[in-house]
Amino acid sequence: MKFDELDAMMRAYETASDRCVEPGVYMVARIDGRSFTRLTKEKVSFEALFDVRFRDLMAETTRHLMNCGFKVVYAYTESDEISLLFDLDIDAYGRKLRKYTSILAAEASAKLSLMLGELAAFDCRICELPDRKTVVDYFRWRNEDAHRNGLNAHCYWMLRKEGVARGAAAAQIEGRSIEDKVALLASRGIDFHSLPAWQLRGAGFYWVDQEKRGYNPKQRIEVVSSKRVIKTDIALPAGVAYADFVRAMLPA
Repeated sequence: MKFDELDAMMRAYETASDRCVEPGVYMVARIDGRSFTRLTKEKVSFEALFDVRFRDLMAETTRHLMNCGFKVVYAYTESDEISLLFDLDIDAYGRKLRKYTSILAAEASAKLSLMLGELAAFDCRICELPDRKTVVDYFRWRNEDAHRNGLNAHCYWMLRKEGVARGAAAAQIEGRSIEDKVALLASRGIDFHSLPAWQLRGAGFYWVDQEKRGYNPKQRIEVVSSKRVIKTDIALPAGVAYADFVRAMLPA
């Protein structure tokens, strides 16, 4: 068998499982850290419960993903996960799912590993969303998940710092309502609602036009130009206000 025949035959097997997302369907990539509890608690000593250094590393990883060849309209990160909303008309790699998942997981893993000096790995999946409403609902879901996780984390680590064992601390939180957890923190002098917004709602990233001033030495005049830059927002709104915020990122 000639090489060209062998190559054609084997490539059919290689691409047999390829699937492309249909045009007109929104895509959101969700990139999650793999075994990050061990990474952040054992291999690297980050401070419990929310470490600004880890927040900034995840933010830089997110900005890197927005600049690695995919047209990202909006990005969101909380804890060890990142969500990327692509432009509705994105056509990179023919919208092949395997390309998006493999490249984004690899880029995120490489970027964080280089910054951290330790091996860090992410996985990636693509959510195919039918309309603007579902896109908004997706990001509200992640925003509310961050709020829930933030509340649980503050309760858990408050108890742990009081000397309560891991299992007992988790048991004291399990099954309690949001109001009970907030009251538990308040009984120790912690106002949950006044904690930093990024701990309760995550962080958002989106493109804005930034004015840049310079000087033209030939004409001896000041010149003004505009460039697109990524804005990092660590004070995201909640509820209906956040839904409106995300909706504004989408084409009408």
